[in-house]
Order: sequence, then C-alpha cells, then structure tokens
Amino acid sequence: MTASAEKFTRQTLLSVQPLTPNLFTLRTTRDPGFRFGAGQFARLGVTKADGSTVWRAYSMVSSPHDEFLEFFSIVVPNGEFTSELSRLVEGDSLLIDRQAFGYLTLDRFVDGRDLWLLATGTGVAPFLSILQDFEVWEKFERIVLVYSVREAAELAYQELIAGLAQRDYLAEYAHKLQFIPIVTRESHAGALNGRITTLIESGELEGAAGLTLKPEHSRVMLCGNPQMIDDTRQLLKHRGMHLSLSRRPGQVAVETYW
Repeated sequence: MTASAEKFTRQTLLSVQPLTPNLFTLRTTRDPGFRFGAGQFARLGVTKADGSTVWRAYSMVSSPHDEFLEFFSIVVPNGEFTSELSRLVEGDSLLIDRQAFGYLTLDRFVDGRDLWLLATGTGVAPFLSILQDFEVWEKFERIVLVYSVREAAELAYQELIAGLAQRDYLAEYAHKLQFIPIVTRESHAGALNGRITTLIESGELEGAAGLTLKPEHSRVMLCGNPQMIDDTRQLLKHRGMHLSLSRRPGQVAVETYW
C-alpha cells in the first residue's frame, strides 16, 4: 500500500436517495477503524473521468455508533465535486479519509443548561448526528433544533427527527427536545417564516422556544450558510455570548468547512 493510499479507505455506496432536484442523501459502508465524534466531518473523495480525485468535507448525519456512514448533500450547479457525487449509484465507490475532523462537538462547552442547534440547509447534518448520540441528552436540560430552509420540500430528515422520541435509549429524555422549522420563501404550517437572524432580533424565535438566549444558560451551535453564521455570531456577541475556544470556554461553537 502506498503512503497516499493509507490516508483514505474506499467505501461502497449502500444507497443514494434524492429528496429534491438539488438535495440528496447517501449512505456508505464504514471502515471498522474509522472513528468520529458526533458533530465531526469527514473528507470525501470522488474520482473524475480523467483519473484525478476531488475532495470535500461533509458532516456525518449518522451516529458514531452506526455501522454505516450517512451524508447529506446539495447539488451545486456545475460544481466540480457535487456534480460527480450526485451521479454515483448504489454499489459505486467513494473515498473517505481515515481521520475525522471538526470541533462542532459537545466538548466545546464546559457547562450550560439550554443547547440551541441553529442550522440552514445541509448544515443540519452534524446536529442530527449529535441528537442520535446519548451524551447531549444527559448534558442539557433543553435542546432546541432550529432548521431553516428556503422551501418546505427541503425540510429533510423529518422522520428521523420525529422518531428520536421513539428510540428506547431516549424515551425518558425526549421531552427535552423542541424542533423549530423555518421556511423563508413560502408560508408553511407549523414553521416560522424569516431569516434566523431576523427571528432572533424580533424575539420570535425565543418566543417559539419558550427560552431566552443569554450567556448564563444558553450554548449555541451554528452550521450552514457562512453569512448566517457570521450574522448570528454578531447578534450573539451583542448579548455577551462568545466563541468557545480551548483557552477560553464560551457559549458559541461553529462549523466553517464551507
């Protein structure tokens, strides 16, 4: 085995499920030696027709305890990576780096009572992994999953989210979770309408959750559109909430692999 080959494994696609013309999920086999923490991401590689390999980072949707790996992707028009990825079918190969990466993990917070998970689009992926891991349910009293999309058809993984309460190991903790969908470009029953930042500024998001975003009790994870992350961080900073660093624990954690 060459040195370059040792850096990744070749996994097999178990399923590819289109959700909309621009969104799809894919599930692969998992190398027995691949370890990751809930909220981390992997580097995926696809081989192009000319033999070259393109790599991109994708958060795991699956739990660290699952025997498979699952990812959630958008198709970028003429995108070098996603155009290749979206053409793969069951039985095809996908390269996966042997090492997991990322700091959007619960150990970013040393304390806290309420956990807010704020996602746009495919940025919901790491939060689904976190919610399938038992640690988050023990660590926090309240968990608010906020999932913002443009159109209602893009609200993926609704069965998984609703089914968390039915899992045996979460049955007594399910009351801790509140799911708040947001649809920005149309009205949708049961969903808020507007950008995450607008809903924070107006107080509507906190009203829907029945909780207040404040540094004493709130811990916030952000993943998704880079502009949403930057704007939300600024709003939270004005409330005295800062990025959590190893040398200075704070109230906010972000993923910026975009």
